[in-house]
Amino acid sequence: MIHKACPVALHPDGAPLRIAAFRHPQAGLQLPKGTVKQDEHPTRAAARELFEETGLETVSAIPLGQSDAIVKGERWHFALCRIKPPVRDRWRHHCPDDGGHLFECFWQPLDHNADLSAPYSAALNWITAEILTP
Repeated sequence: MIHKACPVALHPDGAPLRIAAFRHPQAGLQLPKGTVKQDEHPTRAAARELFEETGLETVSAIPLGQSDAIVKGERWHFALCRIKPPVRDRWRHHCPDDGGHLFECFWQPLDHNADLSAPYSAALNWITAEILTP
């Protein structure tokens, strides 16, 4: 089983609920996520991935849960990450992964996932169910 960390960074204004996302120049719209390193706690991995892929710094993170239903053979660990200000509506971030990419980052509404690719759409559905279900 491969373990993935998916940070859930909500825009601090809270209305409407929006999560940090980005446009990968070769792979379309995505949520931040990545592989949990050996001996790394998934919550720490989520904070690391959030910074690597969006430049957003995590002040604190708490585990939200996990799912084996996003991608076969992977366990996705979700962590709610409170981010350090300032917060912009849109920004660019240079991610060093895979030889380096310039990501177009933005805030994705929780109630709209039609533009996200398949695994990220499923992840957003999981996140939405966890956050919006009383």
